[in-house]
Amino acid sequence: MSSTVSADQFLAAAKYRRTVYGLKGTSAVSDKRVEQIVGEVLSFSPSSYNTQPVRVTIVTGEKHKQLWDTIIKTAEPILKGAGEAVWTAMSGIFESHKASYGSVVFWESGDSIKAAGETHKSGAHMFGQFAEHSTGMAQLLVWTALELEGLGANLQHLQAIPPVEAEIKKFLQVPADYSLKAHLNYGDEPGPHSTTVPEKLPLSETLKIVN
Repeated sequence: MSSTVSADQFLAAAKYRRTVYGLKGTSAVSDKRVEQIVGEVLSFSPSSYNTQPVRVTIVTGEKHKQLWDTIIKTAEPILKGAGEAVWTAMSGIFESHKASYGSVVFWESGDSIKAAGETHKSGAHMFGQFAEHSTGMAQLLVWTALELEGLGANLQHLQAIPPVEAEIKKFLQVPADYSLKAHLNYGDEPGPHSTTVPEKLPLSETLKIVN
């Protein structure tokens, strides 16, 4: 049976997603609707052996701003240690993220990955990588869906600063085995949604056909 959604429609939806900065601190989409979207993604997003290692925390409103206050406070001495110019540049970016409405925070459950390895011992060495695939697919699906609802979003990777990850875990009170993978800020867009696709390498370099 063929799908009621065509491949062209699906690709057009995926192509619509953009990285949007300067987000507003408002959301025309309700918190309940964002929760529904994230829940729907988690209900069908694939994972190797159906091990389901992806975990998500949604943070909105004042709690989102408090989270970014924690991130900024923790990151400041570390980034200043790399040079005042680094902190000057990054502090403005962080304040911009704080000004957005909410966050969808993506984690991997270490206990889930460990359990998968114990169940499927021959592939135990691969489940960490498999989990990375799963969370990446979930991130893309949520990001695309939120933008199709009319929001803007940008994906950050704050685990690049380990003390920041630790403080995010503490603030959000997630289990110790969770590992931070991505942080999707979202909110109303500051202007018209961009339809420009960033320049990509030619297919002659990225696609090979064997027949």
